[in-house]
Amino acid sequence: MPAPASSPMPAALGQLSPASAPAPLTDAVRLSGFLDFITDPRDVRGRRYRLPSLVAAAAASVLAGARPLTAITEWIMDAPAWACRAPGFPVDPLTGTVSVPHPHTVRRLLVQLDGDALDRAIGAFLTARSASAPAGLRAIAVGGKTLRGSRTATTTHVTLLAAMDHTGHVLAQRQVADKSNEIPALKPLLDTIDLTDTVVTADALHTQHAHGAYLRERGAHYIAQVKANHPGLFDRVRHLPWREITLDHHDRPRAHHRLKIRRLKTAAFACLDYPDTRQALQVVGWERTSPTRSSPSNAPT
Repeated sequence: MPAPASSPMPAALGQLSPASAPAPLTDAVRLSGFLDFITDPRDVRGRRYRLPSLVAAAAASVLAGARPLTAITEWIMDAPAWACRAPGFPVDPLTGTVSVPHPHTVRRLLVQLDGDALDRAIGAFLTARSASAPAGLRAIAVGGKTLRGSRTATTTHVTLLAAMDHTGHVLAQRQVADKSNEIPALKPLLDTIDLTDTVVTADALHTQHAHGAYLRERGAHYIAQVKANHPGLFDRVRHLPWREITLDHHDRPRAHHRLKIRRLKTAAFACLDYPDTRQALQVVGWERTSPTRSSPSNAPT
């Protein structure tokens, strides 16, 4: 059954949304080289268009600014002949006419594709596409998000766990299993990324001993948030001699009629009951919305 015309684009293609470029076709052709190992879900009989060509054309439309499936298929239908040749659509040898797939063909394929395999392919493409990182450690942020428009009358929202570098490129993405949470999905997500000489940050939910040990085994450093959901570790970090430690950073940004105050202190220690930890950061912040009201927050990490 074909996907409704108003359906959102697949989550894997959403990784390309922040990567819009002035030459979408060039990038899409490069992406097709990463799609060879994705299994084609269509029946062998009647295949007229190659899977890499269809996905590359859809990717080109997303890189050009198209978002829902309707916009993706319209972009492909309206593209000039020279643009349709780039992804590898068949050309009539007698007339030179380029055959363009019907919108239902594109929609059906994108809905049926293995989402995890497409995530890995696009993540590998974006990693290769990004400029060489400067000398030093590379930062990777891990976080969950709810896919907008994925909730139906019979199903809950689809939750995705993604790893993104600080240039805005999604390096890997994985769907969180129903009736589960993000914790078991962290290792399978990061298994697809080279973590050597990286610094990985994540929500306090992922401050788990097993995750810390995993990251160190993979050659990564990490910044683990310690909050009250990890009471033993939080208590030990909270009782470090913070009053005796010199202030490292202090700022007072003002925006939207609010005054914010942030302070940062760093403490080094020989050992803490968490894998290879040698340093703790205390982040203290206040937000003042009126002369008589202020709301403090204290989140040691």
